[in-house]
Amino acid sequence: MTQRKIDFEAHNAEVEAVWDAYNRREPTRVPVLLVSNPRYTMFNHPSNPRKIEFDEYDSDPQLMIERQIEHLHWVRHFLPQDAEMGPPKDGWNIYVDMQNTYDAAWLGGEMKYYQGQVPDVAPWLSDDKKRSLFDTGIPDPFTGGAMAKMWNFYDYMVAKKDEGWTYKGHPIAAVVPSGMGFDGTLTVACNIRGTSEFMADLIEDPDYAQELMGFITEAGITRLSAYREKLGRLVKQENGSLADDSIQLISTKMYKEAVMPHHTKLLGAFDNTGPNSIHLCGDSTRHFSTIRDELNVMSFDTGYPVDFKWLRGSVGPDVQIYGGPSVPFLECATPDEVTDEVERILCSGIMEGGRFVLREGNNLGPGVSLENAWAMYDAGKKFGVYQN
Repeated sequence: MTQRKIDFEAHNAEVEAVWDAYNRREPTRVPVLLVSNPRYTMFNHPSNPRKIEFDEYDSDPQLMIERQIEHLHWVRHFLPQDAEMGPPKDGWNIYVDMQNTYDAAWLGGEMKYYQGQVPDVAPWLSDDKKRSLFDTGIPDPFTGGAMAKMWNFYDYMVAKKDEGWTYKGHPIAAVVPSGMGFDGTLTVACNIRGTSEFMADLIEDPDYAQELMGFITEAGITRLSAYREKLGRLVKQENGSLADDSIQLISTKMYKEAVMPHHTKLLGAFDNTGPNSIHLCGDSTRHFSTIRDELNVMSFDTGYPVDFKWLRGSVGPDVQIYGGPSVPFLECATPDEVTDEVERILCSGIMEGGRFVLREGNNLGPGVSLENAWAMYDAGKKFGVYQN
C-alpha cells in the first residue's frame, strides 16, 4: 500500500473536536481507535529492522526503550485513529513492558519465551502444589518474583529520562512501571493453576477455589496500594477499573456467587464508588447488566464476539461501550470486508445514546495490514456520523 500523507496538524485538530463533542455528550461521530502495543510491530515489521523478539526485549532495558519507541514512532506516523498523531509534543511516554505476565510472574511463575510469540507464564500450581502459595504468602511488591527485575528496568528508564536521552530529537516524557493494573481474580487463578484445573476446582473443591481467589485479590490490593504510594498517586480513588477476561467461561449465577465478591472487595479497597469501568475480552456480555447494577460499572471495553444490537438493548443507552471488528477478522479480511463489518456494527443500534467508541476487538495483533486499518478508520468516519 502506498503510504498516505497525513496532515498531522489538521488530523489532531479534528481528533480534539471529536473527543470534545463526545465527552460533552453531543457527539458528531463515533470516535475510532486502533489500540496496539509493541507486539503489533515486533515480528517481520518495518519498524523493527533489527528483528528483535521478546526474549531480547525483556533482557535489556535499553533495548526495551528503543524497541518500544520504534513502535510508538511508527504508530504515530502511520496507524490512523482518533488519537494524537505525528511527533510527540512533550516526548515519549514509555513503560516497563511485561505484556500480560506481570500478575503470574510476580506470584512466582516462570517466564517462557517462544519464537514469534508474546511471553507467557505456564501454570505451576499442580495438584501436589496447589496450596504452595498459601505457605509462601503474598510476595513483596518490589522484590517478589519478576518484580525485582521490573523495578530495576524502571529505575534504568527513569535515569535515561533524567539524563535527557532522546530518540529522533524527542526526550522521554514519562515512565510507568508494570503492575499498575490487575488482570482479574479469576483470570489470574486460571493463569497460575491452569484453566481446566481451576474450572474443576470451582465445582469440586469450592473452598479451595475461594481461598485461592481470596489470596489473589488480597495480593492485588497489596501490590496496587504499594505502587500507588511509591509513585505518589492517590491510593483511594472515586473511579475504579477492573479486568477479568476469564469470567466469559462461567455462568452469571456462578459469577455472582463465586467471583463478584472479590471484584467488590477490590473496588472497595480503593473506595471506588464509581462510576467504574471494566475490560472484558471474550463474550462476557451476558454478565454486563449484573456488573453495571452491582459494581456501578458504566463503561465496558469489549473483546469478541459481541452482539452489539443485543448488548445495547441489554445495558441501555447511557453505558459506554468500546468494541468493533475482531483482531483475527482484521488480519484475514479484505479492506472491503472490513468496511462492510464496520457498517454492520455501526448500523446495529450500538450508537444509540452516543456512548460508543469503535475499536479493534481487542488490541491489534501482528499481521493486521495498514490497508485494513485505514479501511476501518475510513468506514468509522463514514458510517459513524450522528444525525443531529
